Amino acid sequence: MISISETTDELLNKVAEYFIAAAGESIAHSGRFSVALSGGSSPKKLYELLASGLFRERVEWSKVYFFFGDERYVPFDDPASNFLMAKKALFEPLGIPGWQIFPVDTGLQPKEAASFYMDQINLFFGKESPRFDLVLLGLGDNSHTASLFPHTPVLHNRDVDVKEVFLPDEQVFRITFTAPLINIARRIAFLVYGAAKAEAVFNVIQGTDDYENFPARLVRPENGELFWFLDKEAAGKLPPESL
Repeated sequence: MISISETTDELLNKVAEYFIAAAGESIAHSGRFSVALSGGSSPKKLYELLASGLFRERVEWSKVYFFFGDERYVPFDDPASNFLMAKKALFEPLGIPGWQIFPVDTGLQPKEAASFYMDQINLFFGKESPRFDLVLLGLGDNSHTASLFPHTPVLHNRDVDVKEVFLPDEQVFRITFTAPLINIARRIAFLVYGAAKAEAVFNVIQGTDDYENFPARLVRPENGELFWFLDKEAAGKLPPESL
């Protein structure tokens, strides 16, 4: 499903309402809400909105458990850390206790960090499959999502897992959910805005199954819902019949 907003503020409010509804449904059904957060500037604005006076009282935050769909391989206090961004924008303003937050342990070597994170996820879900109630995703100009980047080996991984990814151009590691782990979520929501993302949005939604060049094409829920939240600029290249 695709939702297009006229302005960024309208878009962020729609996603916040979606988050609140998903949290309420999950808590009513199972007593908790598990969400995998995305990094980047777009989600930061969403987190700040959720922590604001407009929305903070509408979620039972004591029953929300936070994970990360991907993380940069940097220390927790590094400005590039997705965890640090979420901590400042969401966790600290809401007073979320540490036991509800599951950051990637970047103090380990990349491969061990990925393996340990999957162990934590499996421990959280117990005997159930590791099916998140919501996975929030962004979209890069190059059509990557999470840390599923073009022409990286992780794109061929068919396991429900967390893996390390090396980006040769930047000479850095990242830790990411595999596409199969994302795809078993109950809800997957892309938050994308700005004209710079229009080409990527078109390639992922309307393009061919060329996931080597457009990795977000791999996001296809097995038995859940996929929601695209776009502003009119990000949706600018989509044909009317696709909306």
